[in-house]
Amino acid sequence: MVVAALLLVSLVALAADYAAIKSVVKPVPVTARAFYVQGEAGVASSANEGFNSNAGFVVTDEGVVVIDALGSPALGNALLQAIRKVTNKPVKRVIVTHYHADHFYGLKAFKDAGAEIWAHVSAQEYFESGEAGRRLEQRARDLFPWVEDNMPLVKADRWLDADTSFTMGGIRFDIAHLGPAHSLEDTIVVVPSEGLLFSGDILYTGRIPFVGEADSKRWLAMMDRLIALKPRVMVAGHGEVSRDPAKDFTLSREYITYMRTVMGKAVEDFVPFEEAYAKTDWSRFAKIPAFDAANRVNAYGQYLVMERESLKK
Repeated sequence: MVVAALLLVSLVALAADYAAIKSVVKPVPVTARAFYVQGEAGVASSANEGFNSNAGFVVTDEGVVVIDALGSPALGNALLQAIRKVTNKPVKRVIVTHYHADHFYGLKAFKDAGAEIWAHVSAQEYFESGEAGRRLEQRARDLFPWVEDNMPLVKADRWLDADTSFTMGGIRFDIAHLGPAHSLEDTIVVVPSEGLLFSGDILYTGRIPFVGEADSKRWLAMMDRLIALKPRVMVAGHGEVSRDPAKDFTLSREYITYMRTVMGKAVEDFVPFEEAYAKTDWSRFAKIPAFDAANRVNAYGQYLVMERESLKK
């Protein structure tokens, strides 16, 4: 009886929390046809139900195209409900910018709704390497009860191996692969008629990016490529929508450049990582959201990257 009562209380609390999720996953207009939902500025946690990333969608006369699916099954369902507040047109396609947990764990809701999932073929390595399983274990611990360790991981129905375009309801969508940068499979989506770019995690606004062991040299080059597209408006993978993308690239660019510089100097001078990290002045970035959670991991990852780069010289 006690166990049953506790279970009932838990279920009631979970239902209340799910209602709260639906209330914060709100569609925000970006252009006449495009909307996005904005996650919190920090890292994913059980406290924010894993809602720390963005997702977007474009309403065409034929159906809806979604870009990314958020970071849990509950969030995926909440995103689908947010879309239903805007339109009853069917969700036809979901384009995954990259297979990091905070961007694709919500896919099942869209798969169940009949949407076709597209992503770049490089993401297959995420599953084949075992990283998908390891990450799910970690997320199940950190995001309980929103992520479970037996949760199905939804793969793409169509793996893209080249840049492509398609038209739906008279609206053209251009898909380009820019990885490796933040991830191997980094993919952007451009909607020319809206002057709109979905950048995925190649750009973060308002928070420290997760860099880890990413190819930061190429990442910086891909930022230049995005700026050259001159979008009027851009939805990043994290943070507020950008209506001045060239300006809003500044934080990500300066942070990654600084990380490469200080860790590269440490490698060049044979300074051990712990010593180099302790001596580095991080004050310029220390008050920016996600710094405490991400900076040390980023610094160590980039120390390793700079070691590998030095061996190639």
